[in-house]
Amino acid sequence: MKKVILILLAIAFPGLLCAKDNKSTDALLREIDGLIKNRRTYGVEKEARIADLKKLLAEATSDEQRYGFCGRLFDEYRAYNLDSSFVYAQRKEELAHRMDKLDYLDDAAMNMAEVMGTTGMYKEALELLGQIDKKTLPDYLYGYYYHLYRTIYGLMGDYAVTEKAKKEYYRMTDLYRDSLLQVNASDSLGHVLVMADKCIVHAQYDEAIRMLMEYYNKPSLDDHSKAMLTYTLSEGYRLKGDKQGQKHYLALSAIADLKSAVKEYVSLRKLASLVYDEGDIDRAYNYLKCSLEDATLCNARLRTLEISQVFPIIDQAYQLKTKRQQQEMKVSLICISLLSVFLLVAIFFVYKQMKKVAAARREVVDTNTLLQELNEELHDSNSQLKEMNHTLSEANYIKEEYIGRYMDQCSTYLDKMDLYRRSLNKIAAAGRVEELYKAIKSSQFLDEELKEFYANFDMTFLQLFPNFVEEFNALLTEPMQPKPGELLNTELRIFALIRLGITDSTKIAQFLRYSVTTIYNYRTRVRNKALGERDEFEAKVMKIGKVEE
Repeated sequence: MKKVILILLAIAFPGLLCAKDNKSTDALLREIDGLIKNRRTYGVEKEARIADLKKLLAEATSDEQRYGFCGRLFDEYRAYNLDSSFVYAQRKEELAHRMDKLDYLDDAAMNMAEVMGTTGMYKEALELLGQIDKKTLPDYLYGYYYHLYRTIYGLMGDYAVTEKAKKEYYRMTDLYRDSLLQVNASDSLGHVLVMADKCIVHAQYDEAIRMLMEYYNKPSLDDHSKAMLTYTLSEGYRLKGDKQGQKHYLALSAIADLKSAVKEYVSLRKLASLVYDEGDIDRAYNYLKCSLEDATLCNARLRTLEISQVFPIIDQAYQLKTKRQQQEMKVSLICISLLSVFLLVAIFFVYKQMKKVAAARREVVDTNTLLQELNEELHDSNSQLKEMNHTLSEANYIKEEYIGRYMDQCSTYLDKMDLYRRSLNKIAAAGRVEELYKAIKSSQFLDEELKEFYANFDMTFLQLFPNFVEEFNALLTEPMQPKPGELLNTELRIFALIRLGITDSTKIAQFLRYSVTTIYNYRTRVRNKALGERDEFEAKVMKIGKVEE
């Protein structure tokens, strides 16, 4: 009786009774955010396992050992890199021919058919499976054989154009599902997943959820098994009409996928659509972007196609939201500026009133003395004001010049990024994945833009301070000149930034893309060449281009 109550509660409240998913859905989403940021860690662990297996394969002394290691490499690469998994399936086939073992040949053929099915090559996969003589198959391969047929026909049914073809493919899926149930052990994960799938197809959602929940409580499940179980659970909740349950188990499935470092998956993409429908555009964009990157790396063309149908909608919403936030920020800055002006005006009037009150209380006999003091103060203030006006005028001129350059360059960058995006889109649309990967990996675009950026900076700076190089060299014992074709070299550019008021080595390092230590060494080396006191050198640089009063 107690067991029945627990099962009913588990169905009614997803994640309440299972110790392994006792987190709230929001907590699971935050965990996914962290896993996406650090997913390279799990990829490094997987690559280390692959490297160890490749080393063992290279050291193998017999074809039997080589076949075993190729099989393990195929397992590691499946859902991680389909091209590599197909290579090791082919190597298994070569070794099986060499050993003349029919069951090994059938296993290798089914491996290749699995990769073909995952990449959308359904016709080729069925032709390859059709070449296998079912009568000669050993018992341990029947489950794999039926699983491939069921999966391929199921995918063909999902993407069939006509209703007649869809019904026929689903009919074949049902037949192979029943065959699979007959050969799988009743307590195995494969049997539970297939049986739950059958219940879902026949609208027995609660029964499917009950079966999956019971199996999910087993402590020996690995991440990949968890991902399959929780995804099937999410499908049961989806068809039952429980969006929260669907979202909860999609999140658990996505976490398991990310931890197992697979690249070919569905959960995160479907979860992105759900959170997008709930208005969480930033998270939906992040999830879908991660899914697209992984599918591209895996060369899972079917998943890439599925993502590409949803991505433009979420990407457009994300861009609109970003633009709206920028506009709101501009409005906030304008309001803050206006408030600051009003505050200064109020302070001015208060100060002026206080001066009037103080002046009224002074005795008449002190008027001449006060006027004399006020005149002296006014004279000093005028001198300071002239200096400040000059400094402000220079600063405003520099700001106007650089703001104009900045806006023009931003517009140019946007156009270039759009052209770059279109070129990548054309490559991706043509299916030239290797060329796309090379284009993404290449730093040529960034290097050219940096070169142009620094050239624009140099040109703008020298328009503001045309005699900077000559006046700067006049402060040195050993003048320095830019290379042919350059307006400023690195040392001159550092002190150009200092002349503009940027004296922090960290900010200069970020601007010029050097380390802070390198910037410090450049500044020290130039100061050592200064005429006169080295400590006064940068103060003299700040006076370059100033008009003497």
